[in-house]
Amino acid sequence: MRAQALEGSRRADLLALIGFLALCLLVGAVGGLVTSSSLGSWYPDLRKPSFNPPNGVFGPVWTTLYVLMAIAAWRVFRRRDAGRLRRTGLALWGVQLALNLGWSCLFFGLRSPAAALVEIPILFAAIAATAVVFWRVDRPAGLLLVPYLAWVAFATVLTFEIWRLDPA
Repeated sequence: MRAQALEGSRRADLLALIGFLALCLLVGAVGGLVTSSSLGSWYPDLRKPSFNPPNGVFGPVWTTLYVLMAIAAWRVFRRRDAGRLRRTGLALWGVQLALNLGWSCLFFGLRSPAAALVEIPILFAAIAATAVVFWRVDRPAGLLLVPYLAWVAFATVLTFEIWRLDPA
């Protein structure tokens, strides 16, 4: 009987991981669709700083970051003993995921670096808060968000430079 319960628990854990991965990759796909609406027409005409990565870098980087986000959330989700802190961390995770998509909608969808520049510090703060809470629940989960935080810090500088070089 105990072996069946353990097997059921493992299956539930695997389904939860698949769910977090699917959610993150879905948000990435929607963001990609919004982004692609501007890649052929608007974005190429923007003046960009010398440190702007080639377009081919963004897809693999974001895919990796979405997978890390999903694994981090899954690790926290599994820590049912963490109670309120777990719920807070997962709520913050959901907020930062929505803000992540929001940045793409503002920058590429609305073609507004200025609006994206207003939103991105809020995104950064939400990621940082999520990482801190995740760290308190499960240290590896908190650490898994560090590359994401670093990339968004870089994206903040990049967004600022694009806004500065291309005032509306």
